[in-house]
Amino acid sequence: MAKQILLKNIEVPGLAGFDVYRRLGGYSAVEKALKGYTPDQVTDEVKKSGLKGRGGAGFPAGMKWSFIDKKSDNPRYFVCNFDESEPGTFKDRHIGQLNPHQLIEGMILGSYALGANAAYIYIRGELFYVLNIIEKAINEAYKNGFLGENILGSGYSLNLYCHPGAGAYICGEETALLESLEGKRGNPRIKPPFPAIVGLYGCPTVVNNVETIAALPWIVNNGGEAYAAIGTGASTGTKLISACGHINKPGIYEIELGLPVEEFIYSDEYCGGIRNGNSLKAVVAGGSSVPILPADLILKTAKGEPRLMSYESLAEGGFQTGTMLGSGGFIVMDHTTCIVKNLLTFARFYRHESCGQCSPCREGTGWMEKILMRIEGGQGTMKDINLLTDIAKNIEGNTICPLGDAAAWPVASAIRHFREEFEEHVKLQKCPF
Repeated sequence: MAKQILLKNIEVPGLAGFDVYRRLGGYSAVEKALKGYTPDQVTDEVKKSGLKGRGGAGFPAGMKWSFIDKKSDNPRYFVCNFDESEPGTFKDRHIGQLNPHQLIEGMILGSYALGANAAYIYIRGELFYVLNIIEKAINEAYKNGFLGENILGSGYSLNLYCHPGAGAYICGEETALLESLEGKRGNPRIKPPFPAIVGLYGCPTVVNNVETIAALPWIVNNGGEAYAAIGTGASTGTKLISACGHINKPGIYEIELGLPVEEFIYSDEYCGGIRNGNSLKAVVAGGSSVPILPADLILKTAKGEPRLMSYESLAEGGFQTGTMLGSGGFIVMDHTTCIVKNLLTFARFYRHESCGQCSPCREGTGWMEKILMRIEGGQGTMKDINLLTDIAKNIEGNTICPLGDAAAWPVASAIRHFREEFEEHVKLQKCPF
């Protein structure tokens, strides 16, 4: 059984309430940090842990914190990215709904480490029912002296606010999130300057994902080195995986990083194998924005080594034969899946969610959707397949934010690994599935 850090008590009745969370050791990390650690010491423990951002980018959290401008006279802010909109990903809402105090405790620890006296949880608008749960938990934290002025007599004060978005996928990008939080249209900002220098309201800001923040209490209580001892290589700790698609046991699983992909898919402890005894065809390992891999490459690398659930192993081979762990949205497809139809669904999503600020993304996503509609509908040509590849190349790396890349990578990888399926659509002038 994998080490449980984030989901350890998730099934305990009443965990969303302060009394149960506190009885199970909740807020002990805040007590430990405020009474025995300086802010820099908390940051050092996070650096030692090797914790990487769990929202998709996988950038080391402690290093990101160290970039914050401490010379500025402006206030600092700590912001939680709860705009969980990546197709295939549904693990953050699980924490927010069932264990909101764990997230709040993490917010207090991160804010203390950064010297922030105001913090924000920016939550996806469609998750309003979760927002209500979190706001109730925030009020309980205030009532019990863990938020507000002079927390636990430490001299440190923090106000925490929960702010709903309006349903835009683009606001999952941290600078677009900050624009939205300021009351503006959620368009990504050109970087540099980065938020650590010029962030919310023009002040030094750090933005972290829900899962990243929820891991902080365990790290402070047990030490960064203990966290780093879990996992493999540079992929330390545990990771929440949102497993869905053609598997027998879809759900949210906490794994120790380094678990073999084959074990994750076929073990009864996790996904329980492919539905109806079907064969595995492909996997999108980290949410819709990462390259798709066929069965042979998701189970083993191009070198023949077992593929592991880790940042390094999944990326082995680059985008020619590898992919990304991303946000952990693990979408499994069996042999009955039409890759073209699946890709069309992704392309339609990215065309709809493009903010339109960058021409390659604004025009390219719509163009890709139209071509895929032609191919799937039986009106495509062989030239359309190469045209899709060319459009993806012209979008990738040419936009302000990663949404352009997120739209291009699935297209390029699907054609790279399943070109014969696209050609079959063209030859038959219909979808063969």
